[in-house]
Amino acid sequence: MLHDFNVEFDTPTPGIEFLVGRCRELIESEEATFVLGDEPPLGVGVLFLRPSLYNNGFEVYLAELYVVPDRRDQGIGGAIMATAMELSRERGATDMQIGVDEPDVDTRRFYERLGFRNHYPDDPSARMFFYEREL
Repeated sequence: MLHDFNVEFDTPTPGIEFLVGRCRELIESEEATFVLGDEPPLGVGVLFLRPSLYNNGFEVYLAELYVVPDRRDQGIGGAIMATAMELSRERGATDMQIGVDEPDVDTRRFYERLGFRNHYPDDPSARMFFYEREL
């Protein structure tokens, strides 16, 4: 599914074989948590927990969330997110972070419906940005 996700959005992909091996490594090392949606899996969420600098808990980064195109808008993504947030809380996480491209309005609305925000609560005009760069 992660390969299909990259292909769908014209993002470079290392290929299915590499992704299967890498996912296996991350699961076995417990460095990542994979949440599957529906049976057989029609969606996936990938979570990375890291210690928080500001409290004794963890921060969670949602690296990927994907639902196969013909099954979107059927609650699978919401179910994956509900499970992901519950698992994260159980492991001591205090917040979850997500990067979303600004033009991806539907995805931004989805996360906003779940309570995520891209601005500071006291100043809605002060937007938060997620930056990245290749190293």
